Amino acid sequence: MIRIYNTETHEKEDFNTIEHGKVKMYVCGPTVYNYIHVGNARTFVCFDVVRRYLQYRGYKVKFVQNITDVDDKIINQAKKDHTTPEAIAKKYSKAFIDDMHKMNVLDPDVRPRATEEIPEMIKLIQALIDNGHAYEAAGDVYFSVRSDPDYGELSHRNIDELESGHRDLVSGDDSEIESRKHDPLDFALWKAAKPGEPAWDSPWGKGRPGWHCECSAMSHKYLGLPIDIHGGGADLVFPHHENEMAQSRCGYGTDFVHYWMHTGMLQINSEKMSKSLGNFLLLRDVLKTTDPDTLRMLILQTHYRNPLDYSKEHLDEAQAAVDRIMNLLVHINFEIDQADNGSAHLDAAEEANRARLLRIAFVTSMDDDFNTAGALGKVFSYVNDVNTAIGKDVMALPDVGSLKTIRDIILETTGALGFDFKQKLEEQDYPDEVVDLAVKVANYSGSDKHEAVQALLDARENARSEKNYALADQVRDGLAQLGFTIKDMPQGACLSYDGGMNN
Repeated sequence: MIRIYNTETHEKEDFNTIEHGKVKMYVCGPTVYNYIHVGNARTFVCFDVVRRYLQYRGYKVKFVQNITDVDDKIINQAKKDHTTPEAIAKKYSKAFIDDMHKMNVLDPDVRPRATEEIPEMIKLIQALIDNGHAYEAAGDVYFSVRSDPDYGELSHRNIDELESGHRDLVSGDDSEIESRKHDPLDFALWKAAKPGEPAWDSPWGKGRPGWHCECSAMSHKYLGLPIDIHGGGADLVFPHHENEMAQSRCGYGTDFVHYWMHTGMLQINSEKMSKSLGNFLLLRDVLKTTDPDTLRMLILQTHYRNPLDYSKEHLDEAQAAVDRIMNLLVHINFEIDQADNGSAHLDAAEEANRARLLRIAFVTSMDDDFNTAGALGKVFSYVNDVNTAIGKDVMALPDVGSLKTIRDIILETTGALGFDFKQKLEEQDYPDEVVDLAVKVANYSGSDKHEAVQALLDARENARSEKNYALADQVRDGLAQLGFTIKDMPQGACLSYDGGMNN
């Protein structure tokens, strides 16, 4: 049974879906006025894993993620860049999608854009007015917070304390807007048009929707209410998700979300990430020097609800972890290519059982509120066991079936976490230089890299039998420079290949 920590109840709860075997999942997407930062990436990667794991466990997931392409931030950025809000939104929408593809984050099943869903938002706003939960004022429309007796349930905030805090934040620039409200806590559902800004027709005059109502309208349209999971960063709990919850409950007359999930904040070298501190990192800048799987490893080695500390040291540790897995997979693939099907130094039944135990341990960790750190720990324990066996030469020329079992369980579990090891492994190849080496020292005249490796091994064996140790060492050292390691075993030379990753 999967258990999920519900932000609303502050408890882990058994995951029971609204429809058997199906999950309706919505995650707030970006406001596209700039490139996303690594904190945004953390949220999107974590919910990519939630989605992937639910599919791994057999659920049919319908995943919706919006793009906010009309907003004050977009309008302000357009003014700075002397262009249009539409141009800004188009540029950074494409950049966001490109960045997600680089991070191997799956596309949502539906990616609605705010500007394309205005009619749905107008319907919701009108329903709230008709139900007495919203009112029009000088072309604006506001949600009446005190009309909802359950307001504050998600964020566990007292409405009177909220009002006091709100008054302390009001500036002189906001006084005109505040004067239109019936209550200081009321929030905008519709904003009257301003000169030069995007605007749409509505029953209250030209204007544009407030930020909060788009996710409610999109969830209702594409998933139907209630939905199983709604996710986002912890910074969205209040006011965004609190407001979504209130307007959905009051406008549609039904529950909104069964399980609220939120990711913890990201820190840079144990400090809050901010432009003022000069530690603001854009995802695309990080990916210029960091492999996406390494960044994913850094993210998933911390539980999604906990603060994540991004640092050079932690990134190096994540890279080492990725290398441990990839080195083993490359070695196993090489052994599969070289293995003699008649040999059986590993017991196939025992290896299948170890793989079964890893799968159980992996699922147990992930079922506990998507504990990726624990699940990765199980994978690395298994990798260590296999590496120990290699170190003891137990795996010299093992049977192909056992090797494939090891490879497949590692790819299965890491694939459920969104790592791209399978693709990397398919693209892995011997370096072209191995042919040049074989031509030079082994009298090889072909062009096939695998044949070249065998020619080098044969040349070395012949040199050793003829006591031509200089040539044997030349072959060994040349292969070592290309990422190969030779172990001399009683049954013959055992060659492994690390993909040149350590050179």
